[in-house]
Amino acid sequence: MTVTAPLTRICESELPLAPLRAALRRGEPAALAVITGVVGASYRPVGAGMVVTAGGQRFGNLSSGCIERDVEIHARAALADGQIRALRYGQGSPWQDLQLPCGGGLDILILPCPEQAALEAATLALQRRQEAELILGPLHLTLLPELRFLIFGKGPETRALAQMARAAGYLTEVFSPDPETLEGLANARLTPGPDWPDGVAIDPRTAVALFFHDHDREPPLLAKALTSEAFFIGAQGSARAAAARDEALLQAGLPATALSRLARPFGLIPSVRDPRSLAISVLSQILDRARSL
Repeated sequence: MTVTAPLTRICESELPLAPLRAALRRGEPAALAVITGVVGASYRPVGAGMVVTAGGQRFGNLSSGCIERDVEIHARAALADGQIRALRYGQGSPWQDLQLPCGGGLDILILPCPEQAALEAATLALQRRQEAELILGPLHLTLLPELRFLIFGKGPETRALAQMARAAGYLTEVFSPDPETLEGLANARLTPGPDWPDGVAIDPRTAVALFFHDHDREPPLLAKALTSEAFFIGAQGSARAAAARDEALLQAGLPATALSRLARPFGLIPSVRDPRSLAISVLSQILDRARSL
């Protein structure tokens, strides 16, 4: 079965827009190569892209290294004559010397010097945390903002999740009443009070995770998150702490249906006993939930 590119929804991280825009802005011709069809197994999804500049630089990837060099050759030829190219690798390909180890097939569309206005408009929408429609000739993609983690808490669990999420390349913001917890973390803010921090918006691609041992700080934060579009909301704590948390939220006026949005259990690994395992468990749960977005 072939999956084709029209109306494909894909995370912005799969498409290297920044280096493409940078090359075109400085007047260097550049081509965008995008996977528009997949047959069978594939290392990369439909919509994933690679940028090739006239100077031979490559950004992004289309496979595990099987076809990138050949795509670069075709991309530089497309830049030379200005013609769009449609390529097939693997099953049904005329180039039998370029086999895909997965045994499938890939359709690649090469667009020389894509329209800058469309790239800039899409980038502006993504910077606003909005979905972006990118239409470049026959290519039509919906780009989704990168996943974003809002992490609240105090102690090593907070630091562990923040460090792991950032190391994996996700947007991460950390909030804590404890300076020691925030030490050395990027995008970190000291929040002495329990209220939701000013200026921090929540969108459908945002996950909210709380790691407090002092659970009295949780209700105002969770009340805000549970009435937002966040795709994941969770807080650490024992069954007793969770029951007290639920009661506090009900007393604050939240309906029981809102409470059902809390991740239960918090993390994929049950009864973990150390900060790193809990952080891995929660990170895995958030990424698993994000697959349905």
